Amino acid sequence: MKFSASFVICCSLLLLLLCSCGGRYSSSPEPPARSPDPIAELLEEAPPLQPEAVQPLQKMGFSVQVGAFASLDNAVRLEQRLEARGIDAYHFLHESGLYKVRFGNHPQYAAARTEAERLQGQGLIGNFFIVIPENYAAAQIQKTGQGDLRGELVRTAKRFLGVPYRWGGEDRKNGFDCSGLTMVSYRLNGLNLPRNSRMQFKAGSYVAKRKLRQGDLVFFATKGGKRVTHVGMYVGGGNFIHAPRTGKTVRIASLGHNFWKKTYVGGRTYL
Repeated sequence: MKFSASFVICCSLLLLLLCSCGGRYSSSPEPPARSPDPIAELLEEAPPLQPEAVQPLQKMGFSVQVGAFASLDNAVRLEQRLEARGIDAYHFLHESGLYKVRFGNHPQYAAARTEAERLQGQGLIGNFFIVIPENYAAAQIQKTGQGDLRGELVRTAKRFLGVPYRWGGEDRKNGFDCSGLTMVSYRLNGLNLPRNSRMQFKAGSYVAKRKLRQGDLVFFATKGGKRVTHVGMYVGGGNFIHAPRTGKTVRIASLGHNFWKKTYVGGRTYL
């Protein structure tokens, strides 16, 4: 039987097409998958497959409070001297309008007083008093069942509005003082929030942007990618309060701003 040249060409093309399609779905090994990046996965805004239970932050124990400075610089210098000794210290703006410093988080009163007296004897601090756990808003609200801890967190953070916040924490190398503001706001209310923004992100539980409530924290990757480099506290109405960077004043910003929309990584709740 004879076939025309055009018939032979068509058959050849069909055979080649079938072979190529078969190769596409063959059992040949695929390129090796990239090793999973646990940090990148952690920082994804996508909700978890199963609802997360909120892991409450540890309560603050006995701390030492010192100083009553009219100058922010004096409070920062004392904080830095304590930090140089390996002491977990932080400054804050007291309701009186003076800057004060707190340090330590001891389970027992005696331990806090011993540390304070040792530092006083070395001339590092002057008069001090011990802050007891029962004095914090978190403990008082839990005991009485009255009050709004979320509201207290926001009120504490707003105390810093307009202040050129300066923080010596780990985020300072990223050009931001943001995590100091959120950490201090939580600790002053009796909740031991970690020091830097990435640890704060890991400590909280996922909350969708549309479900954010006062006191929740919002995180951003301001340098691109998904690596957390900035944090603020949600205050309601689509707004958050944050410390932009060293020397800039604490302010309120909108999550709807293009920059914050673009760099938003996710929200976390602790309550």
